[in-house]
This record gives sequence, C-alpha cells and structure tokens, in this order.
Amino acid sequence: MPAKPAPVRSAPSAPPATVEPCPEGGVRLVEMEGNAAMGLRVADFQLVNCGTQPYVLEGYPQLSLRDDRNDPLEVAVEHGSAGITTGTPNLDEAPRPVTLAPGQAAVFGIVWRNLVTESATPAVTARIVEVEPRPGAPRLWLRLAAPVDLGNTGKLGLGPWQPLAR
Repeated sequence: MPAKPAPVRSAPSAPPATVEPCPEGGVRLVEMEGNAAMGLRVADFQLVNCGTQPYVLEGYPQLSLRDDRNDPLEVAVEHGSAGITTGTPNLDEAPRPVTLAPGQAAVFGIVWRNLVTESATPAVTARIVEVEPRPGAPRLWLRLAAPVDLGNTGKLGLGPWQPLAR
C-alpha cells in the first residue's frame, strides 16, 4: 500500500520577516509546507488577496513549471491526482467558486512522483512555478524553497482552489 501523505491545509505559523508590496493583480503566491514520502510528493500553495477588492477564483489555476534558468519545462499538468496516487481528497474534490475578501487566502495542491523510469531520459527539476490564478489575471512566478523533482515522469496532478481553513 503506497504512503499517502496528508496535504497541509493551514496558515503558516509565522508571518514573513518582510512584507513585499502587493503584486499587480492584487494577489500574492506563497509556497506552503509540503510532504515527500517514499517518492510521492505533495506541495501546497497559498494565494493571498493583498488587494483592496474581493478576488473571485473558480476551478483550477493554470500552472507551469520552469527550471533554474527560467526555461519552461515540458510537463503534463492534469486535474486531480491524475492517477499518480489515491487518497488525496483535497486534490480530487470538485472545483467550486472561492471569493477572497482582502486579507483572505485560498490554497491549491500539486502531487507528483519522483521517479526515473528511463535511464536515457534526464530527470527534471523545477525551481520555479508560474501560476495564472484565473483567466486573464497577471501570471505569478514563485522561486521554490522545495523544488518539484519530477524525475522523468513528466506528469503532475493539480487540485482545485479551496478556501484556506483558519
């Protein structure tokens, strides 16, 4: 039976040491704590409404990965756990609209396996995520503290937007 890490769905325990200005679009992307058990990886990201108006999300963010030179990586991003694992309810929940008042946050999760299936195919590691929170919104780039080490599977599961439980 494969290990089933529980995604972290709570607010960070300590605020950032410095507060950056609110990006264009009125939202900020934050990397949350992840889980890496036996080659199965789960990571969560928080979108904070740092603007002055409500921010409405629906469905899934658009997500792409980049290497440490900012070059895009060829990765199949599929909704839900995408057959990568089972027992990840936060990733496989049906999408629903989420409205963020100023100061509120939403989260989404990703899942992948660090697996090398072909020795002739190089392993891929993403150091940057690029997220479009909703159609037409400015894209947000985030350099990761914990990179997405896909091996050479080329596949990533993506969960829907969910309100952050406080």
